[in-house]
This record gives sequence, C-alpha cells and structure tokens, in this order.
Amino acid sequence: MNAQQRQRIVAKHRDSLTRHGYHPNALYWSSREIQETRFRVLAEIGIESADSVLDVGCGFGDFKRWSEAQGRAVDFTGIDLSPDLIREALEQHPDARLLCGALEDFNFEPESFDWAILSGALNEQLHDDAAYAHEVIASMFALCRNGLAFNLLDARSFKAHDLQSHLPQEMLSWCRDICTDCSLRDDYLENDFTVYMRKT
Repeated sequence: MNAQQRQRIVAKHRDSLTRHGYHPNALYWSSREIQETRFRVLAEIGIESADSVLDVGCGFGDFKRWSEAQGRAVDFTGIDLSPDLIREALEQHPDARLLCGALEDFNFEPESFDWAILSGALNEQLHDDAAYAHEVIASMFALCRNGLAFNLLDARSFKAHDLQSHLPQEMLSWCRDICTDCSLRDDYLENDFTVYMRKT
C-alpha cells in the first residue's frame, strides 16, 4: 500500500466518523448485526477467554466489546490506519492496547499473540492483484501461535469498482501454500467469506 492509498483510507474514515459518529456505519458496515455476525464467525476459530488477540484494522475495537458481551474477555491488541478511529476506540476501551498504523509499521515478535483476526480491513480496492492482502495475511499468520481468521468480500456475488473482492477458492488455495490446516466458511452472509488458518 502506497502513501497515497493510505491517505485516501484515512480521509475516508475521517469523513465517515464525522457523519456517523461512534456507529458501525462509520466503518462502512450496514448494521451492527452484520458487523457482529462477522465477529461471531471469526471467533469460532476457537478464541476463548483470556486468549491474546491481534485485531488488524480494528476500527473502534468493537471485537473486544463483543467478546466481553459473550462472556469471553480477551487480551486485546488492535491496530488501525486511521488516527480518528483509534482516538474513538480509546474513548470506548481505555483499558485496551490500541495502536495507530498499518501492520507493516510495527515490529511485533513472531508468535506474539494466540490469535490474529481481520474483519473488513482488506476491502479497499488497491488494484494490485491481491498482493497487499497476501502480504498482510502472511504477516498475521507469522504473528499468531494458534491461528488466524479473516474475512473478505466474495467475488462470486459481489463486485464494485471501489472495493476489492476475491474468489474464495483462489484465496483458500493461496493460504494452503503457507498453512496446511486451512478451511473456508461462506455460510453466514451473502457476499462474504471467512478463512481459518490453524497452526498445528
């Protein structure tokens, strides 16, 4: 991701936060229900209470709030490119570890977290044939001890000029080049799929 693309994302979220305030719409989710459906599917990789979780593109850090509401308080670290979203996230979750930047900006040690998750943070159209998505996924996999769960837009049913979608089987096949235990979920929402990558 180049500097111009990063700035475009920051500007988009500043505008959406100004318009919507602390609400899933500011993160381009159509509703809290849709946002939390994705959280549920991500967590079903096996996230339990007290597990450490790295949330890449964490937005408002809402996965932390949702996990606590399910009775699973996690050791949460969230990172997001938008300083505006991180400021709001710190207001909502003053006890969380929340950092501003892209994943490549940080020097986390390998296997620093039990789990890594990503929800909606790779939907920006970068016109790079998924190169950045692959880079982020590989980096996240290196940072987790147990596994990684991420969701993407499903190119079989969703196409938009300003959003990046992927063919699920193509992404699954790529993931299997770096992880032998991979599985696909596409049974929870139209236009969306989740990949689980487990370390064995």
